[in-house]
Amino acid sequence: MADKNKLKLWARLRRKRRIRKKVSGTLERPRLTVYRSLKHIYAQLVDDVSGRTLTSVSDFSKDIRDEVAKVRSQGKIAVSVVVGKEIARRALEMNIQKVTFDRNGYLYHGRVKAVAEGAREGGLEF
Repeated sequence: MADKNKLKLWARLRRKRRIRKKVSGTLERPRLTVYRSLKHIYAQLVDDVSGRTLTSVSDFSKDIRDEVAKVRSQGKIAVSVVVGKEIARRALEMNIQKVTFDRNGYLYHGRVKAVAEGAREGGLEF
């Protein structure tokens, strides 16, 4: 019998493939993709036409390290909101207002939802 964690990973990857069939990013409307590990959260803007990552942010990026340290005691969801706001700030600097959200196979709740809400608070439209 397969390990429970492997089964969960395979299920997420199946969901990811299903989502990626429909979701694609362009230079005008890049794909905002989220990855979460047990300790950290990552977000990046991807232009799938040229295959480039436009910008990326994680909870240990130098720009937001101080802000993350302040909210770290409130939990991972608070940190995820900070990451969402930072990716929105960087996108707006690049004159990107609209993005396509890619939850990367994760369920839309908890930290993934917090990144999306932080990005919306920061001024991005989904």
